Amino acid sequence: MNKILMGTAVVAALTLSGLSHAGCMDPSNAGQPMGALSFNTGTVAAHGGHNAAENIVGTWHVIYTPEGATKESGEAFIQWHSDGTEWENINYPVLNGNICMGSWKADDEWHVSRSHVGWLYMGGTLAGWFHETETDVVARDGNSYTGTNETTLYFTGMAPSVLKGTAKATRIAP
Repeated sequence: MNKILMGTAVVAALTLSGLSHAGCMDPSNAGQPMGALSFNTGTVAAHGGHNAAENIVGTWHVIYTPEGATKESGEAFIQWHSDGTEWENINYPVLNGNICMGSWKADDEWHVSRSHVGWLYMGGTLAGWFHETETDVVARDGNSYTGTNETTLYFTGMAPSVLKGTAKATRIAP
């Protein structure tokens, strides 16, 4: 009975929220944008010329938008590390999960891709996990990137569901 109630609550939350993207997913709330955040996003010298693998390293402010939506679903801070790992903190409630991590690799001179995982919680109770893949195009100057992502949600006792969306990022200067 408890699994049926949990499953029903998750389906209702996802359906009612209109959510089409997950990343450090909050299944009960798509996240409320904080408005215009202000960071030192001035031009930063590219990290090694025109090489996505070097230019992606650093701290970024990322806006996620669900496929087909006109409104963002979340904002995050992501750190891409030179060892091929990455870490993200998104503006979703802590009790529903807002920290995730993964690894990345350079696909070519302009593109990087990442494999990203995190736990799914509902009100502080573990409800499953997710796996996100994303491919990004890093700007020539190394100060922005855009990408597409696909996230598979694995809620306990339910069939997996897939969400798609985009990411748009601006480097936060040191």
